[in-house]
Amino acid sequence: MSNILVVDDEETFLKNTAKFLARSGHAVAMAGTVKEGLALFQASPPDAIVLDYRLPDGTGLEFIQRVRETDPQVHIVLITGHGTIELAVEAMKAGATDLMTKPVSLRELAVRLESILQTQRDSGRLKYLEAKDRSAEYAILGAHPAIEAMKQRIERMAKVEGVGMLPPILITGETGTGKELVARACHFQSPRAHKPFVEINCAAIPANLLETEVFGHERGAFTDAKDRRIGLLEAANGGSLFLDEIGDMDLNLQAKLLKVIEDGRFRRVGAVQEQQVNVRLIAATNQDLDNRVAQGQFRADLYFRLRVLQVPIPPLRERGSDALLLARHFCEVFAQRYRKGKVVLDSSAEQAIQHHFWPGNVRELRNLMEQAVLLATTDRLHATDLMLPAVRPSRAEAPMGNPHPPAEDGSKLDVVERELLIKALANAQNNVSQAARDLGISRDTMRYRLEKHGIAL
Repeated sequence: MSNILVVDDEETFLKNTAKFLARSGHAVAMAGTVKEGLALFQASPPDAIVLDYRLPDGTGLEFIQRVRETDPQVHIVLITGHGTIELAVEAMKAGATDLMTKPVSLRELAVRLESILQTQRDSGRLKYLEAKDRSAEYAILGAHPAIEAMKQRIERMAKVEGVGMLPPILITGETGTGKELVARACHFQSPRAHKPFVEINCAAIPANLLETEVFGHERGAFTDAKDRRIGLLEAANGGSLFLDEIGDMDLNLQAKLLKVIEDGRFRRVGAVQEQQVNVRLIAATNQDLDNRVAQGQFRADLYFRLRVLQVPIPPLRERGSDALLLARHFCEVFAQRYRKGKVVLDSSAEQAIQHHFWPGNVRELRNLMEQAVLLATTDRLHATDLMLPAVRPSRAEAPMGNPHPPAEDGSKLDVVERELLIKALANAQNNVSQAARDLGISRDTMRYRLEKHGIAL
C-alpha cells in the first residue's frame, strides 16, 4: 500500500480518482486547493502526487515548486486540460514526473502510478513506510514501577548499536497490552529513528504468501510473479522490521529468518544470489514460546536467538492505578477527536475502572472509552455509561471438594479471580498451559497468579 495525494478542484474527479485508487489498496488524501494540498503534504509526506494544473488559488507549477523546496524526489503526475509542448517543458523543468491531459482515464492513471511506485519499491524507498510511522505516537503511558522499569529497559536496548546485524528484540505479553507500541518505542528511541519502521502481522497472512511479503520474489518465481518484487525485509533496510505474532510463523520460514538474524543475508523467492541487509528485527507474541518449542511448533534455535533481548509487558490488571490514568487519557483524546468538549469520569466510573479485571488489557480499555465518549450525552461519564461486563462466577460453579479455600482477608476481586483460576485448572485437568490459553493469558501470568493466590497443583 502506498500513500497518494490527489489535488484537484473538480469534486467529481477528485472523489472518483480517490475511490478508484483506494480499490487498489492505496491510502488516498484529497485536497481542492494549493493551500490544502501543501498542508496535507507537510502533515503526511506522500509517495506520489496527482495534481491538477489549474487550481482556485494557484497553478500546479507553483505547487510543484513549493514541494520541491523540501522534497526533490517525490513523484508528481500533473494533469491539464491543455496539453502543449510548452507546458510539458515547463512541467518537466519545475519537477513533474509525468504529464497527462484531460479527460483522464483512471485506469491509465493507475498504470502510470504503479510504474512510479514500483520504481520506488525497487530502490527500497517508500515514504509510506519511512514517514508514516515516524510521526506516530509511541510514548508509553504509565506510572507503575513495572512500566517505569520497562521504559528504562527499552531505552537501554534502543541505544545498542554495532557492526552488522544487531541482536533482535522479543516483546512478550497478553493480547492488547501494547506490543506494537513498545516495538515503535524500541525503534524511534534508537539511532535508526530516521530510517524505515516496517511492520507485518505473521498471523494475518497465509504461510505461502508471507514468504514473498517478507523476502520478496523474482520475476517468474511462480505463476503470478510477472515482475520482480522486493520484500519488506529490503524495504526496512537500515531500519527495523517488526514481526508481530511471530509464534504463528511457518517452520520453514523460521529457518530463513534465523539466517537473516545470524548474518543478514537472504534470497528472494526464485533468486540465485543472496542479498545483504542491515535490519533490526523486533518480534512480538502473546503465545508461550517455551510451550510452542516443546510441541515442535517453533524452532528452538530461533527462540534462543530471539530472546537475547526481551521486553515482557505486564497485563493492565497488574499495573495498579495505571488503568485509571489511561482511562483519563483516552477520555481526553476521544473527546477532542469527536468534538465533545471536555468529558470527564465521575467517581462511580473511576471506581468501576479500578475494579474491572481487564482481560483485554489496554486495547479493551481504549475501545471501551471510545465507545463511552462517542455515545456520551453529558460531559460526565458514569459507571453505567461504560457498560462494563460483569464477570462474577458463583461459588456454586467452583469444583466440588475445592482444596483451595479463598483467603478470608482477600478482596472481592481477589476472590473472583481465584475462583476463575481454580475453575480453569479443573477444566484443563491441571494443565497450566491449557488453562492459561482458556483464560486468554500467558503461561507466566498464569503461574504468577497461582502463586499469588497460593494455589498449589
